[in-house]
Amino acid sequence: MPRGRGYRIVRVWRAGHQLEVYPEARACEHKPVLLLLVRVLLALLGAGLVVSTLLSSIRSFVLPRGVSDRLLGGIFRVSRALFELRTKRAHSYADRDRAMAMYAPLTLLVVPAVWLVLVWLGYSGIFWAEGQHGWRAALVASGSSLLTLGFAAPASFPEALLIFSEAAIGLMLVALLIAYLPAIYAAWARREERVALLEVRAGSPPSAVEMLVRYHRIGRMDRLSTDWEQWEVWFANIEESHTSLSALAFFRSPRPERSWVTAAGAVLDAAALHLSTVDVPFDAAAALCIRAGFIALRRIAEFFDIAYEPNPRPDDDISVGRDEFDDACDRLAEAGLALRPDRDQAWRDFVGWRVNYDVVLVSLAGLTRAPQAPWSSDRSLRRPSAVAAKTGRRPDAKSPRSRRT
Repeated sequence: MPRGRGYRIVRVWRAGHQLEVYPEARACEHKPVLLLLVRVLLALLGAGLVVSTLLSSIRSFVLPRGVSDRLLGGIFRVSRALFELRTKRAHSYADRDRAMAMYAPLTLLVVPAVWLVLVWLGYSGIFWAEGQHGWRAALVASGSSLLTLGFAAPASFPEALLIFSEAAIGLMLVALLIAYLPAIYAAWARREERVALLEVRAGSPPSAVEMLVRYHRIGRMDRLSTDWEQWEVWFANIEESHTSLSALAFFRSPRPERSWVTAAGAVLDAAALHLSTVDVPFDAAAALCIRAGFIALRRIAEFFDIAYEPNPRPDDDISVGRDEFDDACDRLAEAGLALRPDRDQAWRDFVGWRVNYDVVLVSLAGLTRAPQAPWSSDRSLRRPSAVAAKTGRRPDAKSPRSRRT
């Protein structure tokens, strides 16, 4: 009976008995070509998956600038959705804070695990396409190479090269995480140092009015210029760190009542009140602090796809009401601070400063689930993610309409 190329043995069975055995020409001589195309396609898909994962790790851990990465963003969004389900069952802010404190660290540890799985699957496709393995053997060979276990020996020199490259990629991804964690915690420590010091000056939760009142009580209003300069440096640091190390924005403070967002809001509002309402000479350091602050918050907001108006009008609506402003003025006057006589003009000047950072401040407070603080998180939209696309316009573009320095 012929068994050469183009034939197959067909057996017909009925009731457990073989009725007929006969050769039959293959129905499709193109099957080897089709199998070759499938192998080539799968090899290309596997290589693309590996390359995409490597680019994701480079954009996330190596590239020293804020570049969005879809894979990293997708991992954080899925994790955020799971944590949102957990926080919905929380009965108090303390419970929500404890849950959200785990969000960024846990997700950050999941990221390299997802990358390793994607590399494993990508190389599994390449090993299968190479033709020496079935699916199960390809998965085993890829896992042995990625984790440098070495129990699956290569069957050929090209396969050995694949094993070496996958082992190198696995070690590189682990090394990137090891190098990334000290960097992110060093940036976190620098950020939290100023946030902790603000509690001494502005109370807890931080308040712009309380900050000005305390400086007045201790007779240190003349030292505010030095503080504005220090906070200007702080804003420059968070702009760099919270875009290049994007997970840092979701790392919470050691104390549940503290937040980098509410600290930023208190300092910016204090500077705005100092320039618009308190009867003191114009302080250029306060104006530069506000400019550094809204530029930093806008850059971070752009990274997280939060929409804002880059050229607001000085009379645009803000989240702080006139009644709240009047109440703040009354508290400042009761504490003994000299205020400008024209309160209407002071209100217009305050709006002209606040309008530059109002939207991004409130949105970032909602994004990070910041604790309650006046004029920031107490009016946030509490959205888990932004809904608008990036504007693509420069956040520091000059505008003749808004109050800028």
